[in-house]
Amino acid sequence: MTNAFILRGGRVVDPASNEDLIRDVAVANGVFVPPASVPDAPVLNAAGLVVAPGFLDVHVHLRDPGQTAKEDVVSGTRAAAAGGFATVVAMPNTLPPLDTPARVAAFVADCHARAVVRVLPSATLTLGREGREPTDAIALKAAGAVALTDDGACVQDAAVMRRCLLAARAAGLLVTDHCEDFALAQGGAIRAGPVADALGVRGIPAQAEEVIAARNLLLARETGQPVHLQHISTAGTVDILRRARALGVPLTAEITPHHLALTVEACRTLGSQAKMNPPLGTEADRQALLAALAEGLVTVIATDHAPHTAEEKARGLAAAPFGIIGLESAVPVCLELLVHGGVLSLRQLVAAFTTGPATLFGLPYGTLAMGAPADLTLFDPDAEVEIRPETFASKARNCPFAGWRCRGRVMATLVAGRWAFGQLKEWRK
Repeated sequence: MTNAFILRGGRVVDPASNEDLIRDVAVANGVFVPPASVPDAPVLNAAGLVVAPGFLDVHVHLRDPGQTAKEDVVSGTRAAAAGGFATVVAMPNTLPPLDTPARVAAFVADCHARAVVRVLPSATLTLGREGREPTDAIALKAAGAVALTDDGACVQDAAVMRRCLLAARAAGLLVTDHCEDFALAQGGAIRAGPVADALGVRGIPAQAEEVIAARNLLLARETGQPVHLQHISTAGTVDILRRARALGVPLTAEITPHHLALTVEACRTLGSQAKMNPPLGTEADRQALLAALAEGLVTVIATDHAPHTAEEKARGLAAAPFGIIGLESAVPVCLELLVHGGVLSLRQLVAAFTTGPATLFGLPYGTLAMGAPADLTLFDPDAEVEIRPETFASKARNCPFAGWRCRGRVMATLVAGRWAFGQLKEWRK
C-alpha cells in the first residue's frame, strides 16, 4: 500500500464504536486500515492528543458564488480545516441560489477542484428561495445535494411547506429549516426584551421561531418526512422537540456554539458582532439549550458560519447583517464551555461533531471503522488558546469570541488520508 502512515500514542475517541482508549490508528490509500497491514509505514507521534473521527459541520455559508468578498470556497474550507472540520454542508443561499440541478452540479465541480475539505451542498427547498414553488428534489439529489433548505428565507405558507416535504420524502432528502415567522419577527434586530428596548432597536420575539417549529412538528407528523430545525435558540423550541420525541415525530435540531455560550446581554457590549438570526436569547434559553444537549435531545452542534465584511458589520446594530463566523472558534469554545465546564463528556462532544450529524444526514463519515474514509480531527483538549480572529484563515472577522481564552486547540485535520491542516511529526524514540 502507498500513502500509508500510523498514528501512535493518541487517545482515540470514536463514539461510533464506543471507543475511548490509547491505540494506534493506521491510514493507507485514503481509508482506515489495520495497523498490522502496514508494518513498514512511517509512525507519527499523536501522544497527548485526542484522535477523533473528522468533524462535520452541517451548517456553513461559503458565500460562493456571488458574495466572494465575504468568503469563498478556498478561504472557507481552509477555515474549516483549521477549525478541525473534515466535512462541511454548504448552504444554498448563494448568488444565484443553488435551486437547479445544473447549479448544484457546477458547485460540486468547483468544490472538487478548489476545496481543502469535503464540501457537500444543500439545495434550496423552493425555487429562488421565494417560498412559492418546490424545487425538483429528485433531480437535485442526483446532482449532489444532501439536503434541502431555504435557510434564512423560511417558507411561510404551510401548504407550500407540506408540498416541499412530500417532494423531499420522494427523493429521500432531509429538510433543514430556519424557523422564522416573518410577521412576528417584523424586521427586528435582536431578541425582544429589555436589551432591545435599552439599545433602541426592534426586537424579535421567541415566538417567531417557536410558531414555525410547532408547524414543522405537525407537518412532519402528517407527512412522515424528517425535518431538522436549524440553529434553535429558545426554551420553547426545546419543549417542542421534547414533545416531538414523545410523539415519535421525526423532528431534530442543531445548536450553535454562540447560542450555547452567549445571551442577548452580549449585544450591549459587542453590538453587531453579537447580531445573528435567530437572535441570542435569555439565560433561561441558554440553560435549556445546554440541557437539551446533555440529555441527548439534540445531538448536533453546527456553527452557522456566516461571514460578512467589516464594512457591513460596521453599519450598526439595526442595519448590519445577521451572522457571525464560527468555524475556527467552535472547537475551543465548546471544549471550554461544555467539556471543561462539566456539561458534556469528551465523548459526547465528539459525538455532536461526528456521529450526530452523520446519522441525521445519512453520511458515511464520522467514524474510524476499517475501510471508512480516513478523516481525522486531532486536538489537544487542555492546550490554552486565545481566540484571535485576525489570524483566521477565513476572510471575515465577525466573531464575538475575540480575546476569549479557552482550553482546547485543533492540531491537525485529515481528509481522506490527506493533511488539510497541520501535520504530525514522525515518531522519535
